[in-house]
Amino acid sequence: MPNISEFYGIKIYMYWNDYEQHHTPHIHANYAEFQAVMDFNGNILAGYLPLTAKKLVKKWILKNQIMLVCSWKLAFNNLPFPKIEGLK
Repeated sequence: MPNISEFYGIKIYMYWNDYEQHHTPHIHANYAEFQAVMDFNGNILAGYLPLTAKKLVKKWILKNQIMLVCSWKLAFNNLPFPKIEGLK
């Protein structure tokens, strides 16, 4: 699972061709021992993140929605996709 971004101790991942389990475009966010799957609107589909981490990931998602959609399309077709800059 490629790491596509990192910021404030949060790591964001996207799988190739990862559609069957969650049935919607999404990312995987890891923070300390917490993990969550989030759609491209910032909603948690599975897992849990502490409130501050959740807000940061949602802010990052909303800032990068177009890049995420493009990356998802590439990943769905098993093609490489770029890293996305983290929050500063």
